[in-house]
Amino acid sequence: MRKRAEPVALEHERLAVSGSPSAGSAASALDADCRLKQNLCLAGPGQAEPRCASDAGMKRALGRRKGLCFRLRKILLCVLGLYVAIPFLIKLCPGIQAKLIFLNFVRVPYFIDLKKPQDQGLNHTCNYYLHPEEGVTIGVWHTVPAIWWKNAQGKDQIWYEDALASSRPIILYLHGNAGTRGGDHRVELYKVLSSLGYHVVTFDYRGWGDSVGTPSERGMTYDALHVFDWIKARSGDNPVYIWGHSLGTGVATNLVRRLCERETPPDALILESPFTNIREEAKSHPFSVIYRYFPGFDWFFLDPITSSGIQFANDENVKHISCSLLILHAEDDPVVPFQLGRKLYSIAAPSRSFRDFKVQFIPFHSDLGYRHKYIYKSPELPRILREFLGKSEPAA
Repeated sequence: MRKRAEPVALEHERLAVSGSPSAGSAASALDADCRLKQNLCLAGPGQAEPRCASDAGMKRALGRRKGLCFRLRKILLCVLGLYVAIPFLIKLCPGIQAKLIFLNFVRVPYFIDLKKPQDQGLNHTCNYYLHPEEGVTIGVWHTVPAIWWKNAQGKDQIWYEDALASSRPIILYLHGNAGTRGGDHRVELYKVLSSLGYHVVTFDYRGWGDSVGTPSERGMTYDALHVFDWIKARSGDNPVYIWGHSLGTGVATNLVRRLCERETPPDALILESPFTNIREEAKSHPFSVIYRYFPGFDWFFLDPITSSGIQFANDENVKHISCSLLILHAEDDPVVPFQLGRKLYSIAAPSRSFRDFKVQFIPFHSDLGYRHKYIYKSPELPRILREFLGKSEPAA
């Protein structure tokens, strides 16, 4: 075997030395094989790069998602913390709840000059100021019947005060929370009542509009009493009606109850969108929806109202009122639920104090869209007032 292997090896050596064609073929094949391996080696990293790039992109996308989820969780925890903290804050600071009830810091519409009612289309209205108590000033608007608008041009406060003694009925209007005596829907009601032949006297409670003082239920009631007495001192025997709207109904029943107790009742009381008492109204208000089923709702939200001295107990007041009562309420009222007005009527109607007086409840169907403050738009309102209060014939 060794002898056979040696000649073969010698033969291969000779072929390699002699440079025969077969040797060249073998060498070229070997070179091709080496180039193929090099190409494969070079091609390998190039194919891996896209795969690495896609992996990096996926990692970045996952990172962004995790960051977004973290931020959302953080926001959710903050909202939840605020939701839980608010009841405790209100309980510890009852004054916050009082501000939310009065909303006297909300002045709508903005940028109007309350000294110039003519800017709101009331060109037969005079603005003046009264002083119920030391350190308290309240702004008053007096609108005379529309048929006198020509005579009223350029007249001063004395002329307007003397006009109260004419044979025309007078409505003392007590507005609700937020805004001022120059609120749009309030101005529109003044125009309607003026067109029907009434004097309309309205004012901003202390702390509202340009009136000076600190809001409170007692203060609001005293302001209303002062304006009523001011009117009666100038109106003689002319009828004086009191009209309260929303929170103003609480002021109105407080006022009328006090007037009846001193035996100087008004000629009639009109309540527009009234509630029973402030606790029931606060519990029914749309703002309370998110907390209505919160554990301890009454303790957290309603008790601070009472501790602040705010009651506006219409349901209790009507038991001590002895004058005609008219209640107006829209079925689609989103602020003071219709059922509270209906409930107040059911309390007042059988009361002994009303046995010699009219008590009437006028609902306005939800299809009319009068909601909380647009009953003045009703074409039936003149007829309703005429039938309830008596017809007011225009005077020259």
